[in-house]
Amino acid sequence: MIPLINIFLQAQPTVSTSAERYLLIYMIGVLLIVTSLVVIFFIVFQKRKNKLLLDKIKQQQAFDEEIAQTQTEIQEQTLKHIGWELHDNVGQLLAYASMQLNMISSKIPEDLKGSLNDTTSTIKESLKEVRSLSKSLNNDVILNIGFEKSITNELDRLKRMKFASAELHIKGTKQPLSNKKHEIILFRILQEFFSNSVKYSEAQNLKVALDYSENQLLIVATDDGKGFDVEKAEKGSGLINMKSRAELIEAKFDLFSRPNEGVKLTITYPLVSGN
Repeated sequence: MIPLINIFLQAQPTVSTSAERYLLIYMIGVLLIVTSLVVIFFIVFQKRKNKLLLDKIKQQQAFDEEIAQTQTEIQEQTLKHIGWELHDNVGQLLAYASMQLNMISSKIPEDLKGSLNDTTSTIKESLKEVRSLSKSLNNDVILNIGFEKSITNELDRLKRMKFASAELHIKGTKQPLSNKKHEIILFRILQEFFSNSVKYSEAQNLKVALDYSENQLLIVATDDGKGFDVEKAEKGSGLINMKSRAELIEAKFDLFSRPNEGVKLTITYPLVSGN
């Protein structure tokens, strides 16, 4: 009997150790499962959170683009209305004044005809400028005569008004823009550049270069004015308008200037894209 009891007592630790081992394995398995579930939950939660953030960003971008598009359309309608007013009202008044001066020219003394002729010439030049300006403000006219002709007309008008030279140079083979309305936006950016040159630059010469390649249109506009420090310059509505218009058509916009080195505007417009 004694040997049997000894065998039984010696077997007890083995059974206990085996049970503990199974229990440990079970607990480790449960821990792994719980950990896996937590990790999976965290990954799913993070993905959902990122998706919501991405959707929010896309919605904000779409909203910003819609606002920019609406602002551009409002500006275009305003410019178009001003163009009509200039052509139909101011233009007609100047034409009437020119007619009246021609009618009275035969009835005044010879010593006053010189002054009258000068006044008549001034009114005729003013009428010409009003009509030219009204065309540049009307987007229908720009679409009708084309992008390059619109630039040429604007440069000719500026040359008569202020600059010693205002030239357009074209390189490469002309390619149509993927969206006809983008011609108006690009032209308005150049108009803003010209306007700043007139008001601030004290420049004598303007140059615009259009360089067509297979995939893009590179537009470079320069003046030889006094320039400015771009980093220190106040970001006015003109610069903001140019940037926002460029972003609207997915064009790359860059403005470079230094004091006494003029101003250089560069626009890179993709010819093959989702525009």
